[in-house]
Amino acid sequence: MLGFLKKKKPAQDKKDQGASADRGILVFENTSDVIQAENTLKKFGWSVRVMGPPPEIQTGCDLVIEFPLIEELNILRELNYANIQPLSVVPVTAPLLAPVDLFHIKNFGDYLMVRAANMKITVEKKSLKIVNISGGGCPDVPFLAQEMVGKTLAEAPRPRELGHTLCGYALELAYEELCRKF
Repeated sequence: MLGFLKKKKPAQDKKDQGASADRGILVFENTSDVIQAENTLKKFGWSVRVMGPPPEIQTGCDLVIEFPLIEELNILRELNYANIQPLSVVPVTAPLLAPVDLFHIKNFGDYLMVRAANMKITVEKKSLKIVNISGGGCPDVPFLAQEMVGKTLAEAPRPRELGHTLCGYALELAYEELCRKF
């Protein structure tokens, strides 16, 4: 038997293929599917990144998942087991099909701002205190700002624990990026 029916964890060396490996994009109908797919794939150790979709393949969802194209069948099998179906799988074959990086970092001297998609979080570098949260248009943004501004990165609750919208998810990505910087 060739093992096509047996679910196997992918080998570690296949998960962490570098940027030189061919990449693909998983396109989903909505943000909830992207978040579920990301959580499922990362839970099983896949090296994936949530990105902005290139304009040529936008479907209404503001996020896509970039993955190592050589692992397409294994990743689709993993998503199928989790009952998550992408709308399409697009190989990144041209610069115009490359996903858009969600992060923009701006250094303001004593402050550092990270923007992920449409959400921004700014910290004072010396104390790591969150001084501002802005962006988005989701109803939970004022609540997220109220709960996080004035606290350090270590003290603040994670945005994903508080928010349940695309804005909350984008703020979580920005928060994680800031934590990686410090």
